[in-house]
Amino acid sequence: MALVRGAAVALIASGLLLGGCSSLPFGGSKPSAPSMEAQLGIGVNAYLWRATLDTLSFMPLASADPWGGVVNYDWYVNPQTPNERFKATVFILDRRLRADALNVAVTKEVRDASGGWVSAPVAAQTETDLENAILTKARQLNLANAARR
Repeated sequence: MALVRGAAVALIASGLLLGGCSSLPFGGSKPSAPSMEAQLGIGVNAYLWRATLDTLSFMPLASADPWGGVVNYDWYVNPQTPNERFKATVFILDRRLRADALNVAVTKEVRDASGGWVSAPVAAQTETDLENAILTKARQLNLANAARR
């Protein structure tokens, strides 16, 4: 009985594995271009993910979780304003390319009189501007990918 059950499991598993092989030359259908998400194997929208990394590439990357959709950037100091620094965290909340699938949080610090860093308010439009820049880049990536198909 165990041998029959094992053979049945092996047969089902091989059927499932071969079912994903439609792009093999002997398959009857023409292979389709896989989506960007399938190519990267991530848990969030791949266009938003790539656009986030591209848009904020000037900041040092602290950590990135492609399955949870969180990208943390470390402190960035603009050489033209050395007395302030910024840190950002981007949350990608969905697999769809939508404006509400993205949230950017920015933290700002400035040097005080003693040279230490203290928290400072971030301009209200900063996070929205970063979100819009990421969304614009994601849409461009999506259109470029669609044109290649």
